[in-house]
Amino acid sequence: MANDPPKFRFMDLEIWKDSIELAERLLDVAEQLEARRLYRFADQLRGSSLSVSNNIAEGSGSDSKREFSNFLNIARRSTFENANVIFVLEKRRLMESATATEILQRLDHLCRKITNFQKSLRT
Repeated sequence: MANDPPKFRFMDLEIWKDSIELAERLLDVAEQLEARRLYRFADQLRGSSLSVSNNIAEGSGSDSKREFSNFLNIARRSTFENANVIFVLEKRRLMESATATEILQRLDHLCRKITNFQKSLRT
């Protein structure tokens, strides 16, 4: 129908949905950092949080499974980048340990899901 919004392939992927939810959480943290004038941390977290879902979305438009897998690899690596930022924030006492643990657990879970999805593309 003419009034229905477009539907992209990535919108059905659970890993994309999860990455969007996690990005929302990380963007909230970035806003809190910015309010404390920690702009570099906020910018880094903003970019790396969006990189996960962006690469899943971009890869879903690939013509081959191998190319899609490469984009998933970048998305997966971005979860590690996010984790590193969270570790540094916690170490510098800019984030509470409970918050860091919660986010790190979610990043780990998403990373595992991306890895499993990548493996499914190989079969």
